[in-house]
Amino acid sequence: MLVSMAKIRKFRGLLLALVSFLFTATHIYAQSYYVEQENTFYGGPVVGANFCQVDGDDYAGYYKTGLNVGGIVYTRFGQRFAGSLEILYSQKGSRGHKAQLANLTKEIEIRQYGISLDYAEIPIMIHIMDKRKSHIGVGLSYSQLVSLKESLTTNNPKYDDTVNISGYPFRRADVNLLVGFNLRLVKGLFFNVRYQYSLAPIRTDVNYDFSRAKQFNNLYVVRLVYLFGQKY
Repeated sequence: MLVSMAKIRKFRGLLLALVSFLFTATHIYAQSYYVEQENTFYGGPVVGANFCQVDGDDYAGYYKTGLNVGGIVYTRFGQRFAGSLEILYSQKGSRGHKAQLANLTKEIEIRQYGISLDYAEIPIMIHIMDKRKSHIGVGLSYSQLVSLKESLTTNNPKYDDTVNISGYPFRRADVNLLVGFNLRLVKGLFFNVRYQYSLAPIRTDVNYDFSRAKQFNNLYVVRLVYLFGQKY
């Protein structure tokens, strides 16, 4: 009887230890699972600048700068893939540089030339992420033109004016191919560099003496992005 009671107490102790161990292990696993669980959706603000040129205006160089501001939302597809949608205010265009001045006629020399194009832009991209959440992506953007200006200054004040673009209007829509890289700096702060180019001309049949008939947006984008709701 004493031996039996001792065995019962020993078994009871082992059972209690086993239950305690299972409870602790389950609790730790649940905590670990909760910490590692990623949010499906997360996003934040975007602030940066475009460095632009218009291919076809015969003024090479990314001398035109403009704002690139708005917001971005990501959705995850597993551990390494994500998609993103942005809503942006994006300023594009070009600016003639003195090194590329050209003669409009034998008597008139162009001193300054510029195109300013303001868009509401919606980029959609697919990204591949590393363990630090830095990521590279490709995609497309649709832009709707909201305002524009084209200006010309020459050595003859008689011809200095905003260029009449009614004969060579810009298209209201601009679709761009995008390639970008996001480097995580600290917590949710990312440094973003992107290249984008128009898939179709932003205007055609241009008949200026100093430009080509078809023109395209061509730009680099440098931005800071802060993402809320992502686990690190």
